[in-house]
Amino acid sequence: MHDFINYLLFGWYPYVALTIMILGSIIRFDKGQYGWRSQSSQFLRRKQMMWGSNLFHLGILVLLFGHFVGLLTPIGVFDALGISHSFKQWMALSVGGIAGILGFIGCTLLLHRRLYYPRIRKSSSKGDILVLLFLWLQLLLGIATIFWTIDHMDGSAMVLFMGWAQGVVTFNPEAANLIIDAHLVYKLHIILGLTLLAITPFTRLVHVFSAPFAYVLRPGYQIVRSRRLARRTNTPPPSSAPSSVPSRES
Repeated sequence: MHDFINYLLFGWYPYVALTIMILGSIIRFDKGQYGWRSQSSQFLRRKQMMWGSNLFHLGILVLLFGHFVGLLTPIGVFDALGISHSFKQWMALSVGGIAGILGFIGCTLLLHRRLYYPRIRKSSSKGDILVLLFLWLQLLLGIATIFWTIDHMDGSAMVLFMGWAQGVVTFNPEAANLIIDAHLVYKLHIILGLTLLAITPFTRLVHVFSAPFAYVLRPGYQIVRSRRLARRTNTPPPSSAPSSVPSRES
């Protein structure tokens, strides 16, 4: 029974969550483009919003990049670069730990303003609060994994999770067996992460697909105005009618 549940959660559920996220996002974009936004409440308690949002997004972006590179990069690439498993584990623990704490503080600020200020609470939907709660729990679980990761600084546990993630991507049916003996906190972290992917099309999380990354990489431009054009623009137009004021003779 334990093997069946493990295979169901870590062998099948990843594909279910990814399918719902992809198809649901396409359908939502096609049917409700006007709702494809983050629905910010920045004009209410702006200072707390800025602190919470900046800390949260900074932490989340670092964590997403670290998870993506750390889990999906083949082990042979790290071996070819001379990066040992223990060094990679130390980097993941230090950088990921700092990013996780920053993201957790930011998410706590955002959740606090949503729950404890009547005007913001009134303008928030149940989905908004549910997403923040899920993100808060996910960050908390991620930070909690640090205490068990310290016991595996040789990188052995990390290699198993890398094998599982890469096995899911390559449709390896035996991938779930690699983490069958992993600690419960890791499994809860993975399940909640997959659940966040599944609910993305139905919440404000969908705006992550339309983040303005191209704005940062856009080519620069400069408006040049010649002096001749400036003088021509500033010169008053000549009067078309002669002056009707008669001259006075002394």
